[in-house]
Amino acid sequence: MAQSATLPLATQALPEELKLAQEAMFFPEVQEMLKALSKYNLGIYMPHTHDEKTGSFQPLPSGITQVEDGLKVSFVPEQDCVAENGRSFVPVGWVYDPAAITTYGAAVVAMKCTSRCTWQGSMHTTGHDSSIQQDTKQNDSDG
Repeated sequence: MAQSATLPLATQALPEELKLAQEAMFFPEVQEMLKALSKYNLGIYMPHTHDEKTGSFQPLPSGITQVEDGLKVSFVPEQDCVAENGRSFVPVGWVYDPAAITTYGAAVVAMKCTSRCTWQGSMHTTGHDSSIQQDTKQNDSDG
C-alpha cells in the first residue's frame, strides 16, 4: 500500500494484522470513522499484546483482555476479570466479533481498567504518563 511509506520504520516489523491497522489510519473512511466516534468521546485503538520473551507486538488473541491495574497493563483471560475485594472493571476498549452475543451486541470487550484507575474522578482517562502518576497514586489512596 502506498500509505506504508509514511509509517515509522518500527511499524514495518509488525505482524501483518497490526501493520494493516497502522496503515488503515491513513484511509479516508477510517478518518471519517474516527471523526464520528469523537462525538461520543471514543477513539480507535489497535488491539494487541506483546511476546513475553521479545516484547514484540502481537495480535490480541480471542478471549484475552488487556487490563490496566495500578498503572500496569497485563493480558489475562476474560474469565479472570472478576470483580472481587472491592475491585471492579470498567470496559475501555471493544472489538467487533460477529459471532459474539454480548451486552454490547457484537462488540467484545478487549480492554478494561480497574475501578481504582481514578485519575480525574471515577472515569478512566487516557494519557497516563509520568507527569500525572503522582496525582493518580494520591487518588488511589484517597478511595
